[in-house]
Amino acid sequence: MFIRLVLGAVVGGILGYGVYRFIGCSSGTCPITSNPWLSTIFGMTLGALLSREA
Repeated sequence: MFIRLVLGAVVGGILGYGVYRFIGCSSGTCPITSNPWLSTIFGMTLGALLSREA
C-alpha cells in the first residue's frame, strides 16, 4: 500500500507540473497553476489521495 501511495504521489506531481508547464496561467492570477511549486504539491496530494485503496 505504501508503494502505491508513493507512486500515486509521484505521478500526480509529474502531472501537476505538466499542468503548470503546458496549461498554466501566464498572468499570475491563478493561484495554483501560476506557481510550479503549488501545482506540483497539489498534483502530488491529489495523486496520493486517488491512489489509496477503497
